[in-house]
Amino acid sequence: MGLQDTPRGSRLHIGLYGKRNSGKSSLVNALTGQHAATVSSVPGTTTDPVYKAMEIKGIGPVVFVDTAGFDDEGELGKLRVDRTRDVARETDIAIVLFRNADMVAELDWMKKFRAQDTPAIPVISRADTLGDNGKALAQLIRQKTGYTPIRVSAMSGRGIAELREEIIRQLPEDFQQGSITGGLAKAGDTVLLVMPQDIQAPKGRLILPQVQTLRELLDKRCTAICCTAADYRRTLSALKEPPQLIITDSQAFRQVHELKPKESLLTSFSVLFAGYKGDIEYFRESAMRLGELGGEAHILIAEACTHKPLEEDIGRVKLPRLLRQRLGDGISIDTVAGRDFPKDLTGYDMVIHCGACMFNRKYVLSRVAACRAQKVPMTNYGVAIAYLTGILDEVELPRTEV
Repeated sequence: MGLQDTPRGSRLHIGLYGKRNSGKSSLVNALTGQHAATVSSVPGTTTDPVYKAMEIKGIGPVVFVDTAGFDDEGELGKLRVDRTRDVARETDIAIVLFRNADMVAELDWMKKFRAQDTPAIPVISRADTLGDNGKALAQLIRQKTGYTPIRVSAMSGRGIAELREEIIRQLPEDFQQGSITGGLAKAGDTVLLVMPQDIQAPKGRLILPQVQTLRELLDKRCTAICCTAADYRRTLSALKEPPQLIITDSQAFRQVHELKPKESLLTSFSVLFAGYKGDIEYFRESAMRLGELGGEAHILIAEACTHKPLEEDIGRVKLPRLLRQRLGDGISIDTVAGRDFPKDLTGYDMVIHCGACMFNRKYVLSRVAACRAQKVPMTNYGVAIAYLTGILDEVELPRTEV
């Protein structure tokens, strides 16, 4: 990925939902103007969700998600439907495809999206094959949903422009590309980025939060200076004046804090992403409750990335080590990765999530909502490490730009 590319987790997610062979894949291809999804007359061709990134004028970077039919059958079909339900939690705008008057499932999905405050656009697909029946179907959908459906044809292009315009109209009020650093950095500021190059950042590459943060600082016209933790002291000495802001990898919090000039603000990449992708105040409040946990606490660590555990892995080794140093060896820690996340969280005393750079904000907030509903505190790596090292009160949390 280049510095100019927008990661999938930072794009507006537009999901297409419908029964098997309802025309979802054809509509994705028509909307993107590319052969993004496999089209077949055989029901169930789409198995795992297909993601296609593009730009929409008036919105910017988006990703269309073509899902499996929610009427899929059999043991494998159930797994596909479960995956479709999971995608629904990351959907910012839903497009629900209708084909005929048998619309019980479609109406149920419209209700699901409304319940989670997700805009849902009803669409009659393959409208050019329905003739006069299309008008009657549109009237029925309007009666059932309160919304006038858009009649589209991926083959002729009918309704595609109208659907794009409706997507723009349905853009969630709280959706914005946002800012990673918020009000912590402004034009002209000198920002020092301390970026340990360990086994999680292979030679020749930076991890995604570092890349995204660096790009934003350049866009803000900040002076960005990068160093490793080993060169942190020397870099500070080489500067004529202390940097306005220091952003460090959370693993180096203690080392960086000890040498931090009193004039400089301090935060971490993970803390910044706690605000960019989640609920920073809830994460802070939850981290403070770590001190209330007993020696038999049950903690869940959730990673967005799926990778083979590495030596000194932050989520599998370093964070558990800090937790046991603080709470004792009697605590139990479970780890999940990727989209694996328990529906029942009531057996846990705390959930600690990674920075979630691979997820979009809607999906992270769905996990926050699940924790809130089940009264289980949830924080993230950076905020938890700041608390466990005793410096949370001295760490700057991202704040909204004025």
